[in-house]
Amino acid sequence: MLRMLIALWGYHNFVLSSIRNELISRFARSKLGGFWMIINPLAQVAIYALILSNVLAAKLPGIDNQYAYAIYLMAGQLAWTLFSEIISRCLNLFIEQGNLMKKMNFPRITLPTIVVGSCLLNNVLLFVSVLGIFVALGHKFSLAMLWLIPLTLIVVTLALGIGLILGVMNVFLRDIGQIVPIILQMLFWFTPVVYPITIIPDSYRHWLLLNPMCPLVDAYQQILVYGKNPVWENVFGIAVIGLFLTLLSLFMFRRASAEMVDVL
Repeated sequence: MLRMLIALWGYHNFVLSSIRNELISRFARSKLGGFWMIINPLAQVAIYALILSNVLAAKLPGIDNQYAYAIYLMAGQLAWTLFSEIISRCLNLFIEQGNLMKKMNFPRITLPTIVVGSCLLNNVLLFVSVLGIFVALGHKFSLAMLWLIPLTLIVVTLALGIGLILGVMNVFLRDIGQIVPIILQMLFWFTPVVYPITIIPDSYRHWLLLNPMCPLVDAYQQILVYGKNPVWENVFGIAVIGLFLTLLSLFMFRRASAEMVDVL
């Protein structure tokens, strides 16, 4: 583990330049440039708000803003987008970078680091745009927003652990790459992003709480929608699971790196 960190630091300029080049190349010859990173999630929010706001807006107590449901959606989408993007990109990371791994000698840990850095940059830009929309809608903020920093780290840790494990497995069993997007779609609807968890009957709610993203999304919504501090008793267990999965994924990644190159 220490060797990985030392090697990663030795290539930190490579990581930073790769993130910058990825950002530039993604929007080369594009009129709107970086706006495309935020247009897609905000378009999804607009669609859900138009379709579901009349049904669910009355079930968001404690918010007197007429755009309460849109605000609720954006808060949940902020957490979910970061989680799903990291997993989706890690899933095919080693397959996509197979030629690079074969031809160049460099610390392989830089590859997931570049993915995390790029996804975090996307999330920060989305967060800034969401704040701008909140201001336009007349929504107020509180100092509780500072808790988003550790919460974001927890989301990244959980997503990286899951994503790296699946990415390594996908090299040897390509069916993983077909199954995971379907599971992510199902998991999205079992996460209270487009609906408040209070509408789920108590007898079924405990099944929803088995989803590790539920307490994290709820924490985002408590902070951004209601201006409240997150319930850390619910989040702490997820942080421990995320840390364990990340350590496990790094162990698997290190042990399988040489064999992955042969398979690729």
